[in-house]
Amino acid sequence: MTKGGMETVEVFTSEGKGRGLKAVKEFLSGEVIFAEPAYAAVVFDSLTHLICHTCFKRQEKLHRCGQCKFAHYCDRTCQRGAWLNHKNECSAIKRHGKAPNENIRLAARIMWRIEREGGGLTEGSLVSIDDLQNHVENFGEEEKKELRADVESFIEFWPPQSQQFGMQYISHIFGVINCNGFTLSDQRGLQAVGVGVFPNLCLVNHHCWPNCTVIFNNGNHEAVRSMFHTQMRIELRALGKISPGEELTVSYIDFLNVSEDRRKQLKKQYYFDCTCEHCQKKIKDDLMLAVKEGEHKPSQDMVKEVIQFSKDTLEKINKARSEGVYHEVVKLCRECLKKQEPVLGDTNIYLLRILSIVSEVLSYLQMFEEAADHAKRMVDGYTKIYHPNNAQLGMAMMRAGVTHWHAGLIEAGHGMICKAYAILLVTHGPTHPITKDLEVMRVQTEMELRMFQQNEFMYYKMREAALQNQKIQVMPEPSAEASQDLFVKKQ
Repeated sequence: MTKGGMETVEVFTSEGKGRGLKAVKEFLSGEVIFAEPAYAAVVFDSLTHLICHTCFKRQEKLHRCGQCKFAHYCDRTCQRGAWLNHKNECSAIKRHGKAPNENIRLAARIMWRIEREGGGLTEGSLVSIDDLQNHVENFGEEEKKELRADVESFIEFWPPQSQQFGMQYISHIFGVINCNGFTLSDQRGLQAVGVGVFPNLCLVNHHCWPNCTVIFNNGNHEAVRSMFHTQMRIELRALGKISPGEELTVSYIDFLNVSEDRRKQLKKQYYFDCTCEHCQKKIKDDLMLAVKEGEHKPSQDMVKEVIQFSKDTLEKINKARSEGVYHEVVKLCRECLKKQEPVLGDTNIYLLRILSIVSEVLSYLQMFEEAADHAKRMVDGYTKIYHPNNAQLGMAMMRAGVTHWHAGLIEAGHGMICKAYAILLVTHGPTHPITKDLEVMRVQTEMELRMFQQNEFMYYKMREAALQNQKIQVMPEPSAEASQDLFVKKQ
């Protein structure tokens, strides 16, 4: 069995963690360590008619499968590329009468591939589906109940003419999905749109301050000749210099939580205790829980009261966002900021969460000047907390830069877009659609900045005339479905 592009890494036993991957050669910042196509992947239930089922890109017009009426594709190229994986699914959906939920569909796609190829190592894989951890023995009562329901639904959906599997093996597959299902995003990286299983990626252990990042690349089918097409895949990229023999790590969850909360989340979702230096020494916890200093330093009771108020407000905000009542979101955020600002420090995570939401929603409502002020404070806080090459920091910096640009604050906007571009060159690479978009913005804002520096009055007159003749670009609608965690956890 060839390693199929995995020659630069090797499996080893990582102390206290089980299996892991380490580098065989030196990697520099931004280098792709390995790329891996999905073993199996599906679109989320709520987006099956909006997202291509092959490349997971969001498109305005999709071609629907004429047989099952369920699967949707960008074009004939994507439809032909999907047929091997969709063939059995298509007939099963017709027989069943409707498509089952995403968990059942993903399990079925995995099983059909095992039926075709066996459960052992496949081309380019360092580990088989059979050998992946399922953690079923760690399930709580509620999870066991959900597992039984999933198994029953799967058996009901699974065609009688297909290879039959035992209950224990079906449970294993659902356990693998539960703790190894990787979040797939659309081509702009703005929304979580699906879930897939990538066996080699499952070998990469967690670290809260990792040396790698994982980016989903939707592939490219735009070239006329198919030999130049690239397939949908994940890419493991180095965040800095990695030496031969060094373990490769990624962060399974967003770093923007205090160490105790990160450890609880990791234990609940992935069934292990994080022993990384950042958790053990509580590094950056002081920044994330910062309060105002000086003569009017707030009391502990006041801090607790404001944090509880922030938590309660975030719940109300999530409800209002899910209902699309964005003016209510803004009102709640303003009320919360008024309470927070005399008490919480500039890097406090509860303040940063409100600033992130309000800047995004205000941008969507085209209230750019107020949004820019909040976005600036947000990225200033993020810069002090996140790894300098963190993808979340890069995306936030890009959003803040675009907001400043729309607000007419060209100097600050161009500076933020340049910083975002530098980060995303490392995390996403120069050919990723997001990086390409950012490069266009960088060139455009650089041109506008030169004009501004030469004649500020003329710049604003031309900008005003341009806005009168052309509708300003509407920012993407705020999405509550964006996921900052690496792996999907069934809710």
